[in-house]
Amino acid sequence: MNSIKNVPSRISRRSGHGLEVEREQFDKNQGISISKAINAQEAPVKEKHARRIILGTHREKGAFTFWSYAIGLPLPSSSILSWKFCHVLHKVLRDGHPNVLSDCQRYRGNIRETGELWGHLHDRYGQLVNVYTKLLLNKISFHIKHPEFPPNLEVTDDVLEKAAGTDVNNIFQLTVEMFDYMDCELKLSEAVSRQLNSAIAVSQMSAGQCKLAPLIQVIQDCSHLYHYTVKLMFKLHSCLPADTLQGHRDRFHEQFHSLKTFFKRASDMLYFKRLIQIPRLPDDPPNFLRASALAEHVKPVVVISNETPEEEEPAEPLIEINMAQPVEQPVVEDLFQQNFGPPNGLMKDDKDLQIENLQKEIELLRAELEKIKLEAQKYIMQLKGQINTLEAELEEQRKQKQKALVDNEQLRDELEKLRKQKQETDKTQGLLVDAEKKAQATELRYNKLKEKHNELINAHAALLRKNADTAKQLTVTQQNQEEVARIKEQLALQMDQVKRESEMKLEDQSFQIEQLKTEIESKTQELEQIQQSLSKSEQSETQLSSRLTALEAEKDSLKSLLTSKESELLSVRNVAQETETLFNQEQEKKGNEIQELNDKLNRKSAEEQKLKQKMLEDQFHVIQGTVREAENIIQDAMAKLDDPLHIRCTSSPDYLVSRAQTALESTNSLENGHSKYVQDPTDASGLVGALAQFAHLTADTIVNGSATSHLAPPDHGDRLSESCRECGNHSLQYLNVLKNKQSMRGADLTDVRRTLQNILGLGEELRPNSLDIKQEELGDMVDKEMASTSKAIEDAVRRIEEMMNQARKDCSGVKLEVNERILNSCTDLMKAIRLLVITSTELQKEIVESGRGAATPQEFYAKNSRWTEGLISASKAVGWGATQLVESADKVVLHKGKYEELIVGSHEIAASTAQLVAASKVKADKNSKNLPKLQQCSRHVNEMAANVVASTKSGIEQIEDKDTMDFSGMSLIKLKKEEMESQVKVLELENMLQNERMRLGELRKKHYALSGVYEEVEEVKAAPVQKPGILKKPQLAQKPTIPPKADYKIDKEDGIYQANFINF
Repeated sequence: MNSIKNVPSRISRRSGHGLEVEREQFDKNQGISISKAINAQEAPVKEKHARRIILGTHREKGAFTFWSYAIGLPLPSSSILSWKFCHVLHKVLRDGHPNVLSDCQRYRGNIRETGELWGHLHDRYGQLVNVYTKLLLNKISFHIKHPEFPPNLEVTDDVLEKAAGTDVNNIFQLTVEMFDYMDCELKLSEAVSRQLNSAIAVSQMSAGQCKLAPLIQVIQDCSHLYHYTVKLMFKLHSCLPADTLQGHRDRFHEQFHSLKTFFKRASDMLYFKRLIQIPRLPDDPPNFLRASALAEHVKPVVVISNETPEEEEPAEPLIEINMAQPVEQPVVEDLFQQNFGPPNGLMKDDKDLQIENLQKEIELLRAELEKIKLEAQKYIMQLKGQINTLEAELEEQRKQKQKALVDNEQLRDELEKLRKQKQETDKTQGLLVDAEKKAQATELRYNKLKEKHNELINAHAALLRKNADTAKQLTVTQQNQEEVARIKEQLALQMDQVKRESEMKLEDQSFQIEQLKTEIESKTQELEQIQQSLSKSEQSETQLSSRLTALEAEKDSLKSLLTSKESELLSVRNVAQETETLFNQEQEKKGNEIQELNDKLNRKSAEEQKLKQKMLEDQFHVIQGTVREAENIIQDAMAKLDDPLHIRCTSSPDYLVSRAQTALESTNSLENGHSKYVQDPTDASGLVGALAQFAHLTADTIVNGSATSHLAPPDHGDRLSESCRECGNHSLQYLNVLKNKQSMRGADLTDVRRTLQNILGLGEELRPNSLDIKQEELGDMVDKEMASTSKAIEDAVRRIEEMMNQARKDCSGVKLEVNERILNSCTDLMKAIRLLVITSTELQKEIVESGRGAATPQEFYAKNSRWTEGLISASKAVGWGATQLVESADKVVLHKGKYEELIVGSHEIAASTAQLVAASKVKADKNSKNLPKLQQCSRHVNEMAANVVASTKSGIEQIEDKDTMDFSGMSLIKLKKEEMESQVKVLELENMLQNERMRLGELRKKHYALSGVYEEVEEVKAAPVQKPGILKKPQLAQKPTIPPKADYKIDKEDGIYQANFINF
């Protein structure tokens, strides 16, 4: 009894021992797979061995077993062995368990030592091993530093954006690290390509395939790295200037061409064609200087083909569930034999046979399970490939959609510009030909828009055709039902005909039977008569007996005939029954088919109704999503009305007017889209696009209206802010109405249009006055004004020479000396101005040539109308100043004018030239050669103007007669009286000076207002006008102040004075 009790306690230890045996078996299988995958044979690593190693890492959640065997490999003895070790390690890193990365980090020293060892040896595989180990070390470091990126580099764009963050320095550093990563990948591919002889089919030889096999992982890594670097480069260019990223662009272009060459060479090899589908890169690298080029970028997708399994021994199961049972069974049997002795006759009972059968079934099920696992893995790989392909197609569709939206927006902007130009050309009949050309261009763009609209109509027509096909299938089903009914009627007719024929045959048989019966009866009667006659006459017995024999024979023949007729009747009845059975079966079969067709028809109609309802709900959900997004956009714009940080933002009334007009036009498209959706709820594309455009344009109008109100007068600013707020509220009310299906039909844009028109009217009121010149004439006007300015200066120089000759004839002595000095300084000033005008003209030509592109100079001037108006104003000011200076000099020489007029004229001409220089510098390139010349000419003009002022003041001192004041003969009372009179005169002159200065300030303010300069009226009105104190000269409104020095020289630092554009 004790021995029996001890048996279960020993058997219970099987589970722990079984796990140890299972672990030993797993280690053994891993060791076999590693030894078969990493060997010194010059052949590629078999996929199934690598797959078992990868599955092993997932089972033990790490690479401990792999590294325990890999450390013992004789890597320094064979370069091929090291090469295949790197290949297997690369696959384990990419597809193994995530903990493999941390396990490999602990063995970085072993990988580095292997690469350095073979790098010092002159071996073909050794050099490849050196490059491969550098790639693996860089890969491990990158993924340890950036855990967001798994070793297979498969992440979404959202994860990439999150990993890059918003800090420009982090994005910059991540881009550099990805460039280094890509360089290591490309170096390995170039090293392998250099060692392969492209003249022979090396990709079909085992030696060539051994070198080419790791490039599959390189292609997978490079496709992801290329996509991520493109995304990061566009993000960097949106944050940093283009000059800063010139080195990044050069490095990317170099990698792009190397990667494209590598992909092209690999796609031409037969070895890769059956294993991997290599993507095609575009012909040219992306243009990072153009933000819209991101929409043209297509993510390269690598698809791994299905490999045919190699014929080899069956794969060992990864997890042996009952592996411990065969090992423990002898132990249990020995224990049982020790306790109970051997079984009688060594015969196996039924339980043993059942156990053996069950074990065999388990082995078969295990083999089938392994096959199912392999098939499932292949199916998973196929699905992954399909998913990657579909994701690539989806990404391409999204990019095409974004590109189409951008193109649509550009076409609408161009269409708006062309409409404005067309309105202006209607006013000018002289430019009718140009207007026709622009109208043709507008019509072409309209045709493009019309084509896109036709595409939408075609899509809608496709849906209608689909509905028609469904109706057609319904019609075909009904026709089938009618045909079945017709066949049923035909069968019924045939059945009736068969019944009639059988009844006719039965009637014939019964009639024949009746005839036979009557004949038998008649014969029997005759027989009776014969018998009676026999009884009457025995003499004729012989005759009667013979006759009786004949009658009996005839009776027998009639009986046999009756039997045959009855059998025929029975067979006819059987045929009729069989025919009726077949007819019933056929009728039942046709009924079942009709029932199935009716069920299919009902299901089809129900599905169609569900699909239609789902499509309507999807369309409504899309509209609701667009409405919510539009509400967020408008609410964000309204939040900026009360944002204190937005007070610093400013905008011009011109831009506000353009935005308000575009927003008003978007309401028409929104109303059209709304009416189309109300009429046809299955098509919401027009309403969705119009809603998005309306939200963006309305929000843009609100933000620019708020920014414009910051510079507007208080009354206009408050009205403009209130109109913007009212526009946002009405827009939100309109969007709120669109959220409900019942209230959507009554949505009205009248209030929104009214508020937008109010904003447009306020923007028109705030627009500054501009030159009364049409944009088409601006280009010619610039050349004419510059030419007239040069001519005015030449005329001024000629008049000054004439005045100098006349002064030499009429004057002498001090007056002649003063006049010559003043006229000489004026002549030098005119020459300096003439040189300045010539240099400015050359700089303007350079600006036009560099900025106009394929357009004409007139189109460039019209495009930059504000700058052109400034040039025209500055040129007019210079010519007018030169003319006024000459007239003032003429009056001074003829003793009809004042010397102060010369000083004011010099100041005015210095300010005008400064205005011309400032207008020319606005669009000049900082590296321009003419810009330093223009600045030097400006300084020279200021020096000459200072010489004119100094000469004038010196002449005043020489000519004025200063009487000596003699007060010796005056008494005390008379001196006091003279003193009081002098004080009164001083006060009168100071009062006159103060009033004149205030009048001068008001004149200049009015002058600036009429010239179209938009000032900050709020600040001007906020500061009260203070009268300057006595003996205190107020500052002149935005005019250059040139204080004289003791030596009558004017201080000149840069030669550029603050000036405003003035129209004359």
